[in-house]
Amino acid sequence: MSTLAPQPTRRVAVLGGARVPFARSDGPYATASNQEMLTAALDGLVERHGLQDPGAVGEFVAGAVLKHSRDFNLARETVLGSALDPRTPAYDIQQACGTGLQAVIAAANKIALGQTESAIAGGADTASDAPLGVNDRLRRILLEARRAKSAGARLKALAGIRPGHLVPDIPRNAEPRTGLSMGEHAAVTARAWGITREEQDALAAASHQRLAAAYERGLFQDLVVPFRGLARDQNLRPGSTVEKLAALKPVFGLDAPGPTMTAGNSTPLTDGAATVLLASEEWAEARGLEPLAHLTAFETAAVDFVGGDVAGGEDGLLMAPAYAVPRMLERAGLGIEDFDLVEIHEAFASQVLATLAAWEKRGLAPVGRARLNVAGSSLATGHPFAATGARIVATLATLLAEREGPGRGLISVCAAGGQGVTAILERT
Repeated sequence: MSTLAPQPTRRVAVLGGARVPFARSDGPYATASNQEMLTAALDGLVERHGLQDPGAVGEFVAGAVLKHSRDFNLARETVLGSALDPRTPAYDIQQACGTGLQAVIAAANKIALGQTESAIAGGADTASDAPLGVNDRLRRILLEARRAKSAGARLKALAGIRPGHLVPDIPRNAEPRTGLSMGEHAAVTARAWGITREEQDALAAASHQRLAAAYERGLFQDLVVPFRGLARDQNLRPGSTVEKLAALKPVFGLDAPGPTMTAGNSTPLTDGAATVLLASEEWAEARGLEPLAHLTAFETAAVDFVGGDVAGGEDGLLMAPAYAVPRMLERAGLGIEDFDLVEIHEAFASQVLATLAAWEKRGLAPVGRARLNVAGSSLATGHPFAATGARIVATLATLLAEREGPGRGLISVCAAGGQGVTAILERT
């Protein structure tokens, strides 16, 4: 009896990315669907990298967090509406705010194993066009009417409909297990770690200032595709300062003394989409494309934010990266000091600061602000849930490519449900 020898894995190259500018909810993209935004981002990537020919890309994987029933096959429908070969297979993936990065990891795994030569990963989300569910009581009546065996029985069931049944179920920004919003969870963690208002506002102001500077120097020239009248992220406030942010009133953690979290140091609801092109080195060379960086490691984690050490800060809703990153670094034989750039998704300024403190508590070296989110992050760009991971991968790869010589970058993304997705990019 013979067995197949394990095949060595291949390096996975990040070749580029494309996204639409992110917009505040109920703004310029208020009537844009997930599919429309994702198609625009995908078409931008296809055009910039010449991917229109038959069979150019092996697979497309993407997802959305807020999905209508019509989005049940979002990735495939996006391909069919794009300039990509309609014969390109596609599938959906979802892990809350980690969706975009998980899509990248899923695509990279197939490339590394030799199952495909190239893939595009990404995600889209619209808070403006969030799905409205049928009131559960109305749904039960309609199902009863559908099961009825006669017209009389059907009419009898429908006669039970009352005006209150017509009120739709609107998606809530709350964890089903706790009933608390993500912001309220983050406020608990901020108190546990002693994160100050001043620290949060400083981080938020820096995010805006750095994103503005990145646009001015042309960092996003090949990464952002104009869409519906926007050429830059709508949430960007170039003139943001600590003094201006200090004037805002707290909006989370109001149930305890000294609340610190405001609309200015928290991420706004956002609409947008982003994509990333990944491939084997052989595929890239054959098409004359220079890798920006390589995806070399990744790790996921989850915390018990319901019954764990929540008050102590260890198991806060957004603290899973505090466990994922140390595990990933130990497996890779690296320390934080080995990274030139560190990208932490800014769901809230307090969450970034708590994560940094937790890493230090777990024995990792401090992360200097000069290498943290150097081109701004979600506080400035906004955060269309499933798009953020793809945005960060493409941005970090571009930042590494513009440096002289080798470089290494760390990605950390927290997600709803007490989860975290992390990765390492390297340029040799």
